[in-house]
Amino acid sequence: MSQIRFDDRVVIVTGAGNGLGKCHALEFGRRGAKVVVNDLGGSAFGEGASKNAADLVVEEIIAAGGEAVANYDSVTDGEKIVQSAMDNFGRIDVVVNNAGILRDKSFIKMTEADWDLVYQVHVKGAFKVSHAAWPYMKEANYGRLIFTASAAGIYGNFGQANYSMAKLGLHGLSQTLAMEGKKSNILSNTIAPIAGSRLTETILPPPLIEQLKPEYVTPLVVRLCDENSAFTGGLYEVGAGWIGALRWERTKGVGFKLGEGFSAEDVAAQWDKITDFTNVDHPRNGQEAMMAMMQNLANR
Repeated sequence: MSQIRFDDRVVIVTGAGNGLGKCHALEFGRRGAKVVVNDLGGSAFGEGASKNAADLVVEEIIAAGGEAVANYDSVTDGEKIVQSAMDNFGRIDVVVNNAGILRDKSFIKMTEADWDLVYQVHVKGAFKVSHAAWPYMKEANYGRLIFTASAAGIYGNFGQANYSMAKLGLHGLSQTLAMEGKKSNILSNTIAPIAGSRLTETILPPPLIEQLKPEYVTPLVVRLCDENSAFTGGLYEVGAGWIGALRWERTKGVGFKLGEGFSAEDVAAQWDKITDFTNVDHPRNGQEAMMAMMQNLANR
C-alpha cells in the first residue's frame, strides 16, 4: 500500500497548539504538507491569548524538515486564518476544524454567556474558517474538510448542553457541505474523538487521559483527507485505537389511516411498534427519510 502524502498541499489546523490539533499538524507536516498552525493560545475555557503554543508546534514541524507558519487569530475571524494560508502558500487544500473550548455547567446554572461562547468557538468558528476557504476550494476543484464533534453531541452528556448542541450542529453542517461540495471534489466528514486533552482532562481521570493518546485519532483524519479518498458526509467515532462509522437508524414506524383521523390514544396503543428497533431502516438523506411519510398520504 502506497504511503498517503500531502506534498504541495496546504493544510489549516485550528486549535493546533495542543492535544489533538497539535498531533494532526505534526503528522500533516511529516507527510509533506505545508501547515498553517492556528491557535489563539487561550485556556480551555476560552480565556486569554498567547503566541507561544502555535510557535512551538511550528518550530517542531520545521525542525523535522517540514514547512509551517503560525496563526494566532480566533476562529471567529476565520477569513484571517485562510488569508494566512493564501499569503504564505498561495492555496488551501485541507481544513481541519479542531478548535474548541468548554463551559460546563448544569442547564439551570448555565448563563447565556456560557452558551454563546461555546457556540461562537465551535460552530461559528468552524463556519467562518470553512466559509472563507470554500471559494478557493471550489476554484481549485479540490478540498477536504474535517469537523470535530463529540460523543456529547451524539448521545448528550450531563452538564454539557452548550457543548452537545455545538458538536451535533457541526455534523449537520458537515453533511450539507458534503452534498454541496461533492461536484467540486470537496469532501466533508465529521469525527467524534476521545483523546487526552485540555478539554477531556476536566472530566476524565488522569490515568485514562494518559492512555487516550491523540496519536490514536490522527490516522483517521489523515485517511479522510487523502486526495484519493472518496468518503464524504460520514460520522466516525474514534479513540484508543478503535474506529467506527455511525449512521442514523429508524424503526419501521406505524402509518395511521388519515381518512379516519387518529388520536393521542391511537399513538399510545401503537407505541411498542413505533419504538421497536428489531427491524429498522437506515435513511441516507432527507428524501429517503420522507418516503415513508409521503407513502402514508395514500393510507385512507
